Formats: sequence, structure tokens, C-alpha cells
Amino acid sequence: MNSQVIIFDTTLRDGEQSLQVSLSVKQKLKIALCLENLGVDVMEVGFPISSPGDFKSVQTISKNVKNSRICSLARCLDKDIDTAAEAMSLADSFRIHIFLATSTLHMESKLKKNFDEIINMATTSAKRALRYTDDVEFSCEDASRTTIDNLCRIVEKLINIGVKTINIPDTVGYTTSNEISFTIEKLFQKVPNIDKSIISVHCHNDLGMAVGNSISAIQAGARQIEGTINGIGERAGNTALEEVIMAIKVRKDTLNAFTKIKHKEIYRTSQIISQICNLPIPPNKAIVGSNAFSHSSGIHQDGVLKNRKNYEIIDPRTIGMKEVKLNLTSRSGRAAVKHYMTEMGYKESDYNIDELYTDFLKLADKKGQVFDYDLEALAFINQQQEQPEYFSLSFFSVQSISNGLSTASVKLLCGKSTYTESATTSNGPIDAVYQALNRITCYSISLQKYQLIAKGRGKDALGQVNILVEYKNRKFHGVGLATDIIESSAQAMINALNNIWKSDQVNEKLKILKKCNISKK
Repeated sequence: MNSQVIIFDTTLRDGEQSLQVSLSVKQKLKIALCLENLGVDVMEVGFPISSPGDFKSVQTISKNVKNSRICSLARCLDKDIDTAAEAMSLADSFRIHIFLATSTLHMESKLKKNFDEIINMATTSAKRALRYTDDVEFSCEDASRTTIDNLCRIVEKLINIGVKTINIPDTVGYTTSNEISFTIEKLFQKVPNIDKSIISVHCHNDLGMAVGNSISAIQAGARQIEGTINGIGERAGNTALEEVIMAIKVRKDTLNAFTKIKHKEIYRTSQIISQICNLPIPPNKAIVGSNAFSHSSGIHQDGVLKNRKNYEIIDPRTIGMKEVKLNLTSRSGRAAVKHYMTEMGYKESDYNIDELYTDFLKLADKKGQVFDYDLEALAFINQQQEQPEYFSLSFFSVQSISNGLSTASVKLLCGKSTYTESATTSNGPIDAVYQALNRITCYSISLQKYQLIAKGRGKDALGQVNILVEYKNRKFHGVGLATDIIESSAQAMINALNNIWKSDQVNEKLKILKKCNISKK
């Protein structure tokens, strides 16, 4: 019979404390509301004793979140526990999470106490927390380096006085999957009252094993997993909750467990937290990375197009993503090329696949990545020989005042003619340059994505700008590279404008071919 695994999110406590800049109350509330919408069971929203700002954040979140249990962290100190309870007093119900180190290393070098003193501190603090709520969690800090006998002693004592959740943290990411399984199994074997409490694990990722260790703990009997969205946290981070959640869903046949998470909210929640915390998601990040559902190998692309299950164990729509991405590179096969042509509305009779694929490989070797509009141009306009770009930047000048207006003048070569235009905007010099360029080209486009990447260091470092624009319901990419950020931004837009121009030329040629009732064979 499947049993529920409680999802305990500590993005706003363990995750936030690892950021270079503290989040504002407003930012923390936005994250908390996203986590509530995701359906996390418990959210640890701060360490109220640490600062007045953290206290206010916990208080604000406690007032606004209704569908997830609010939790605050406290040391085994009276002041910590009282402050945590006060900060959460506006919540309908809440959990106090107290912690104390139990390993010999921490006891001797950090706390200067013996284990009997540790047990006394833990039980005294737990009793104080239980005055405020019947939902108390205790964490045996550095449990993965604590002896089994000591763990069993303290766990039994705490459960006896009413602690409902016992957390076994791998505080420094030291343990392995078989070790954490052994620890959980021994607790179930040796602690007589273990059935009266939920066993939780909180794994860190110092050796890259946080998710695997959490899954092993579930198999051994743990029924609460603690972690963060995107795995953010101290040092190498925490257990990435989205990975554990999807592992439980995909492997429910072996894990015999489920969560109450709204899976379609995973991708959106991940993106929002990444943006607010200013922590980009690595492309190869499991579940939510940009490459998690993209395919470049021709064999894989062909297999996915025939049946997505061939190379995807998760339907991207399950986590709220809308589409599978097939990258067009020199590793792509005919199947991917055909797929893109079909997506653009072309029949196989409209072009010669052998000729198109040969030209595609030549362009892919030269360009690296090919886009749908490139295929269109290859299919209907002979571009095997180098052609000059239609748009070329001749000159630009900008004037910008902080918190004021920015003005840009641009001279653009369009074919054999040169045009000059100016624009003034309150959105900065790059936006002014873009508006001036759009006035010259008369393309109705909208900027969808802007990304600046530093190439190198120091004053001679290059700034690479990648943009994505939308024109007539199609996406076009642009790349610019220069030591001056404004120049690289302008070059990226001109690159995108040239791609749009080529696409328009293809469409004009197709109109003529259609009128003449000619199909390219």
C-alpha cells in the first residue's frame, strides 16, 4: 500500500541563508505563496531570532499562507523558541523546529558538552516548544556522524515527551545511500516508540548524493523529505525537492509512496525562485534545466518523434513545460529536419529532403546551431555561397542619464541604402538603440529574452548578448559580441533583424512560386 511522503521545504530558511544578498519581506512572501500553490506540506520560512528582518518575514508569511504548515527554526535556547512562537502567532497552526548537535565531533569541539547534557538540553527545549504547539520537530544535527546508540537514546526520549517529527540530517553531506538506509533501519529496529513519530531526513549535497540519499531513506522507512527548490542551500546545496518529487512519481512502482504536490506547478515555481534568488538554473539540471527535455542526437530525435517514451521518462507537460526541444545541430538527423519543416506548415513535396539535409549539415558545421527560419531559407533560397547581411551597423551614439531619459542615434546600412534614426526612452540606452533600429526597419517585434554573458575578465572582456524576439508569432534569435555592452546589444538585435529579413524573403519567394503553381522537387 502506498503511503504519503511529507514534503518539507526549507528554501526560505536553509536556501535563503546561503544567498549573497538577503531577500526582502516582499520577495520571501512571493516565494512562500508559490510554494503554497505548489502544495508543499510544510514550509520552513526562517530563523526568527537571527534578525528583525527575518522575524518580520516569518510574521508576514504566517499571516498570508493558509494551506501549508508554517515552520520556524530555533536552537535549543529559551529565547529562540519563544521568538519563533511569537513570529508565527498569526498562523492558524505552526511547527517549531529545534535542533542540537549529537555527533561526538560537534559535542566536543563546538558545544563542549557530554551526551547526557545534550539529551537534557534537547528534552527541556522540546517541552518548552510543546507549550506553544503540539507540532514540534527535532533535528539531530550531524546525525550521519553520530553513533547509532546515541541516536536511538535521544530519539526515544524525545518521542516519549511528544515530539512528532524526528529529523536525521546529513548536515555536511558526508553519508552514502547504504549508510543512511542502515541508520533509518536501525532506528526502526531499536527505538520501541518509533511508530509514534515521523522520521525525516535532511540531506546536503557536498558529495553530490543528496537526492539519492533521500530516496534511500524513503525506501528504509522515512516519510518526510526536507530540501529546497532547485537544490539551493549552504555550500553545495540541499536535496533538490523537484527531483525527489518526480522520482517518487515516476518510480511509484518501487518506492510505494506518493506526495500531494501539484506537479504542473514545478517548472513555474523553479523559474520564479531562480529569478528572485538570482541563481541561474544549470542547463543540465535534472527536471527543470533547459536541456532536461531537449534532444540533439539524431538517433534520440528520431526515437522521440516516433514515441516520446523512447528517450523521455517524464512528459514535460507533467511539470508545466509545454514542449520538447529538438536542437538542430550537425548531430541531428533527417527526422528532426522533417519535423521542423512540418511544424512550419510545409509538406514533403514542397522541398527535396536530400538536398535540404546536405545543405543543413554544411550550415550546422559552420553555425553550430540552426533554427527553423534557417531551414526555410535553405529549402527555398540557395544560400550555399556566402551572402552579405542585409542590415549592417554603420554608427551609433547614445546619451543616458541615471533615473532619466536615454537617447540613441543609429546609422544602419540596409542593402545599398543608409538610414539614420533616433529614439528617446526612459528604459535605458539599450532600449533606445532598439527603438531606433525598429523605426528604421519597420518590423513589429517584441523582445522576449535578453541575456548578457561575460567572456573573459578585466577591461578587455567581451560581452556576449543573446536575445530572442517575436515577429509574426515566430521566434528569432540574435547574438552580438563586443567589449562595449551597448554595441554587443545592438549587434544582437541586428543579427535577429537579418534573420527576420531572410525569412521574409523566403515568404515572398513562396508567394511567387504559389502563384506560378510551382513546387520545388
